[in-house]
Amino acid sequence: MGFVVNGMGPEELARMREVVAHLSEYAEHLEKGWKVETTDGEVKLVAMSPNLPHGTNVRVFREQIEVQTPGVTAVNDTDMTDPVTGLEKVPDLMAFVTGDVDPQAESVDSRAVLLVMEVVSRANPKNDLVTKLQDYPRMGVPVYVIVDPRDGTIGVHSDPKPGPDGVRYRHSVPYTFGDTVPVGEWVFETSGLVRYR
Repeated sequence: MGFVVNGMGPEELARMREVVAHLSEYAEHLEKGWKVETTDGEVKLVAMSPNLPHGTNVRVFREQIEVQTPGVTAVNDTDMTDPVTGLEKVPDLMAFVTGDVDPQAESVDSRAVLLVMEVVSRANPKNDLVTKLQDYPRMGVPVYVIVDPRDGTIGVHSDPKPGPDGVRYRHSVPYTFGDTVPVGEWVFETSGLVRYR
C-alpha cells in the first residue's frame, strides 16, 4: 500500500530519498557544514552557519530539557524524517523519549519527536519562519519553538490540526528573551538567550 505526497507516488518518493542520501553523502565532504532538507518534492542543500549566539541559544534549551525530563534525549543538528510525507529536516534541536528512538538509526522519525526548536539565521530567516512553520505540523511535530536572535523574540507553535489550508499549528504564543516560557511539559528560563550583534 503506497501513499501520495503532492502528486508523488511511492516510486517518486523512493527516488527522492535516494537523491537525498547521495546529496547527504556529498555534503559530508564539503569544507563548510551543509545539510540536506526536503520540502514538497524539492531537495535543498542548505549551508549551516553556526556561530556562538546560535550555539548558546541551542544549549540553553537543550540543557533545560535534559534536566527537567529524565528519559528524554535532546539532540542538535540530527537528521529527522517523516515516514508519512517523506519530508526531511535537520533541526537545530529536537527532543524525544529516549526509548522511542533507535540510537543506531540514520534518522529520527519525526512522529516520535516531542519538540523541535530552531534558531533563526540572519542569512535565511524565511526557512525557519515560513517553510518549517508549514512543514513541521505536517510532519507530526507537536511543538515548534522559534528563537529569533535578530529581535529577541520566541514563538511557541503547537496543536497541529488539519484544516482547509492543510495541517497547521492552531496555537501560537509570542514571548521575548528573558521571559519564562511554558512549552508542553517544560518551563524554559530564557534569560541566558543571546541576540545577534
